[in-house]
Amino acid sequence: MIVREASVADTPTLVSFQMAMAKETENIELDQALLTKGITELFHHPERGKYFLAVEEGIALGCLMITYEWSDWRCGTVLWIQSVYIDPAHRGKGVYPFMYEYFQQLVLQDSSLRGIRLYVDKTNKKAQRTYERLGMNGHHYTTYEWMKPAP
Repeated sequence: MIVREASVADTPTLVSFQMAMAKETENIELDQALLTKGITELFHHPERGKYFLAVEEGIALGCLMITYEWSDWRCGTVLWIQSVYIDPAHRGKGVYPFMYEYFQQLVLQDSSLRGIRLYVDKTNKKAQRTYERLGMNGHHYTTYEWMKPAP
């Protein structure tokens, strides 16, 4: 298994994974055209973030997106893991821990990076247990949001 940065050619896979993740985790049917536009925008603006795939023998097993937060307290960048999806056929095989460890090593080796954060739906207990097994904790912050209605 390898972790690699996604390319524009991976857009159909990313769209498929994100559509499935939204349906599975929040029972939301995403607008496929808007999602496709959102994914491709990131390829044109890598300063906003990047998609990564876990791949084995040419098969995409899962994906995630990394975005960046500047931390004045730490004088460095915190990586945010978002849009995590592991294909159901490959769950329980260590795909996400493999991807997480890839980014953890990246942070440990780069002095400008300070840590990793993510948010998880409060009802997604399975994901929370996975993150806790990897040494993450959800004790410090609660996330609040306000989102403008979709166009």
